[in-house]
Amino acid sequence: MNGLYTLSRKEGWRRWTDAPARVRPEPLSKQQIRRLSQDAREEYDDARADWHANFGTIRTPQLAAIHDELDQIVATNRQDPDRVRGAAVIDALPGLGKTTIANTFARDVDRAQRRRHGPVTDEGHERLPVFRVGLTSRTTLRTLNRMICEFYGHPGTERASAAQLASWAVDCVLSCDTRIGVIDDLHFIDPHRRDGIEVANHLKWLANELPVTFLFAGVGLSERRLFAEGLTGDSAVMAQTARRWTRLELPPFTVADESGRRQWHSLLKSTERQLVLGAARPGMLTDLGDYLFARTGGHIGSFITLITRGCYKAIRTSAEELTHDLLDTIRIDEASETVRAQLEAAFTAGRLTSTPRKPAA
Repeated sequence: MNGLYTLSRKEGWRRWTDAPARVRPEPLSKQQIRRLSQDAREEYDDARADWHANFGTIRTPQLAAIHDELDQIVATNRQDPDRVRGAAVIDALPGLGKTTIANTFARDVDRAQRRRHGPVTDEGHERLPVFRVGLTSRTTLRTLNRMICEFYGHPGTERASAAQLASWAVDCVLSCDTRIGVIDDLHFIDPHRRDGIEVANHLKWLANELPVTFLFAGVGLSERRLFAEGLTGDSAVMAQTARRWTRLELPPFTVADESGRRQWHSLLKSTERQLVLGAARPGMLTDLGDYLFARTGGHIGSFITLITRGCYKAIRTSAEELTHDLLDTIRIDEASETVRAQLEAAFTAGRLTSTPRKPAA
């Protein structure tokens, strides 16, 4: 897919949901790569860089578990319009894939709905089974309504009032037969600010008015007291809304027990199979299991960043494989770099290992 687009507009969302699976470049050996002409080599390397940055979502145990939970929530939200549907909220630390999980689940629902019911509603409107918006640090009641309307491409959103925008948002959702509303970055709602309380109240109103399942995602929502039951006064809406939300936690990978080590090992093997490097081999990543865990702390976002940048450098330097020395030249997010020394010390001292035990014969 060439060109820029955003998932916060229906055109971008449709482009993403309808995009065919990327074609994996043909694996070539180092000798075959060296025999390519300069133009062919540049084209091949560019295709590989694009592939490594977008080779698809790995179905980790964490992703599979939350997708199963979300499927259950959406499938059982069959209440009549006079009843409120429950919502789901993915609450996790940064870099664990909560946005990816929310988007990929919503994409699956979108595809299934249009495949079953067609691209047009019974009334002749475009069928949009999903709308998606991302909150900002200054999201207000009006901007939230405007973002929903802008997703659908509704004209005249700049000068309309908050009430008019809210009415248009309801019309868009109903006309397009929308089933899921994805609202990302929920942590930008501040329960201690008036704007935050107004947005929370509005989300409650939307849940009452719209026949959709809301899927929220955010960072540290519990710590921000968005689920607090002891709130009083204007903040009581947070506690009331939390009664309708199912909180889904997304933990990082761990190597503290055998189950965690097997999951980490499985991630490394799955990633290995996706890489297109001239000197790639089975065990290229699994042999570096301890090192990769120490570098990333088990956060899949940090892991994918390290692998993507490492592949780019391996191609650029003609190394064509990922090694300890090559990856050591790659810097990633500061959070991972900060805990690296502590984890490396634990692996060196034998207090941690990422290698699962071999099953008994």
